[in-house]
Amino acid sequence: MQGPSMDDAGAYAETTREITVTVQPYYLEDQSHPDERHFVWAYHVRIQNNGGQTVQLVNRHWRITDSLGNVQEVRGAGVVGEQPVLRPGESFEYTSGTPLATPSGIMVGEYQMALENGEAFDVQIPAFSLDSPHAGGQVH
Repeated sequence: MQGPSMDDAGAYAETTREITVTVQPYYLEDQSHPDERHFVWAYHVRIQNNGGQTVQLVNRHWRITDSLGNVQEVRGAGVVGEQPVLRPGESFEYTSGTPLATPSGIMVGEYQMALENGEAFDVQIPAFSLDSPHAGGQVH
């Protein structure tokens, strides 16, 4: 298992059992209202099966922490209403989002994957930071 890494484009990646999860967060200025303490991010996720077995993404678990240390946990079946099946070499991509009441935060989590034989295992989602131009106490 490798630890998380970040590429030049600001994408975060981590590999667990030959499943690589890459996340690219984006601050959504047009949906955010800093004067109302409402900050919104989108994040694009790519899940790549580099292994030799077919897997299915069954559940997700996110921990979203704002800059005040408030933690929100999100659990549920699949992602964006799907429980994608990834054969060897296949990938699945989706975009989702999250609001915070602070101008920065961090997200981390895991996907529960299942093999065709029913074995389940967790794949780590790399921790990624949610940063806005308003972080650091700048209020516009």
